[in-house]
Amino acid sequence: MASSTGNEENVNPVLRISQLDALELNKALEQLVWSQFTSCFHGFKPGVLAHFEPEVKAFLWLILWRFTIYSKNATVGQAILSIQYKNDLSQTEKYQPLRKHQKLWYLIFTVGGRWLEERCYDLFSSPQLQSFCKTKRYITFGAGLLKLCGLVNFLIFLQKGTYATLTERILGIRSVFCKPQGVRQVGFEYMNRELLWHGFAEFLIYLLPLINVQKLKIKISSWCFPITGLSNSENTLAAHCKECSLCGDWPTMPHTIGCPHVFCYYCIKSNYLFDMYFTCPKCGSEVHSLQPLKYKIEMTELHA
Repeated sequence: MASSTGNEENVNPVLRISQLDALELNKALEQLVWSQFTSCFHGFKPGVLAHFEPEVKAFLWLILWRFTIYSKNATVGQAILSIQYKNDLSQTEKYQPLRKHQKLWYLIFTVGGRWLEERCYDLFSSPQLQSFCKTKRYITFGAGLLKLCGLVNFLIFLQKGTYATLTERILGIRSVFCKPQGVRQVGFEYMNRELLWHGFAEFLIYLLPLINVQKLKIKISSWCFPITGLSNSENTLAAHCKECSLCGDWPTMPHTIGCPHVFCYYCIKSNYLFDMYFTCPKCGSEVHSLQPLKYKIEMTELHA
C-alpha cells in the first residue's frame, strides 16, 4: 500500500467519519473472525476455550496485526476505505511509512492492552494472589484513567479530526488517504431531491403516530354520509340493537353510550380505553355514559 511514488506526493487528510467507519469495520472483522473460530469447536466439550479465551484472542489479533499494520501500514477497515497510517513524527507533508518500533508499540498497546484487561480479573481473583489487592487497586485506577484520557482524546478528535484513538496520539501516527479522492459523479440536484424526500419521510414518520386516524375517519364519514332522522325512542333503539356498530356482529353483552346505537361491551370498552374522546362511528355522538342495554332481544330476531 505504501508505494514508492507515495513518498513523492502530498498526503490527503481523512474525514472524521471515515476514520470512525474504519474503526467500526475493524471491530466487525474481529467479531467475525472470533465467531468463525469458535464455530470450529462446536463439537467439543462446552467451555473448552473458556480458560484460554484471552490468550486465543490475543493470538488471533497478533496474526491480523502481522498481515495488516506490520506489512501494509493499515488495518483492514482502513484498507477497505483506501486509508493508511502515516508517521506524523516525521514533520513533513510527504508520506512517511510507520517505523518498526511504532508498529511494535501499536501491537503492545492494542493487543497487549486488551489481553491484560481481560486477564487481569482472573489473575487477581485467585486465592493465592489476595495479598496483591493494593496492586489490583492501582491497576483498576490506571484503567479508569486511561478510559478518561481516551474520552478527552475523542473530544479533541471531534474538534480537530487528527487522532481518532489515544494509541494514535501517543505513537504519533495519523490516518491519510492512499490516493486522491475521485470526483463526485452524483449531481447535486439529485442529492437535494433525495435529502428533501428523506426529510419529508422522517417528518411523516414522526407525525403519523400523533394523529388519531380512527377518529379522523369517523369525522370524515359523518361529513360525507350524514345520519338524519334518528330519535332516542325505544323503537329506534330496538331497531339498531341487532348488530354491534363496531364489529357488525350480534352484540355480546350489549351496551349503549347515550345514542340509538348498540355496541358489544368489549368493543366499546377497548375503543374507549384507547381513545377517551371516542365517538359513535354511526352518528358521531360522544360517550356520555357506558350503560348496559335494558331491552330483551330474542335470538330469533337474528334470522328475521
